[in-house]
Amino acid sequence: MQRIRATTVLGLIRDGRAAIAADGQVTAGGTILKSTARKIRRLSGGKVLAGFAGGAADALQLFERFEKSLQGHGGNLRRAAVEVARFWRTDRALRRLDAQLLVLDREQLFVLSGNGDLVEPDEWVLAVGSGAGYAIGIARALLRHTDLPVDRIAREALHGAAEICIYTGGEIQILQLPEDS
Repeated sequence: MQRIRATTVLGLIRDGRAAIAADGQVTAGGTILKSTARKIRRLSGGKVLAGFAGGAADALQLFERFEKSLQGHGGNLRRAAVEVARFWRTDRALRRLDAQLLVLDREQLFVLSGNGDLVEPDEWVLAVGSGAGYAIGIARALLRHTDLPVDRIAREALHGAAEICIYTGGEIQILQLPEDS
């Protein structure tokens, strides 16, 4: 059985606006199985954006746990992220999950992994998945040298990653948090 690989998910924040973008490609070996998979969603009444890279079933379980943690902490993204990362690292069943979560609101941005990692960037951009490095590089350059809105930066960064990474597709999905959300 060939390992199913997929994706690039990018999150960024600029001037009180946040966006998350993902390609929809799912790949097994050298074959594209699907190009329109949904890997991003709104959580906490639309105030938090989240995306995943890795196994879809594992990520859906983590989305559920993360949303429960958000509810339990009154929508506080940092507290929910710390709790889920800690629990993910210590729970025997969750430790086996093969996924990374990228979560953000208008002020904070984190990546959570099964190793118990909780990463908050120095700059306002993070990505997960096979094209993450390419997408981050493009997004950082656009953040530093343009006044483009976050949704355009996210789209351009994902399209650029898709031109380089064979596991990143060109069907881009974007969710955004406006300044007044």
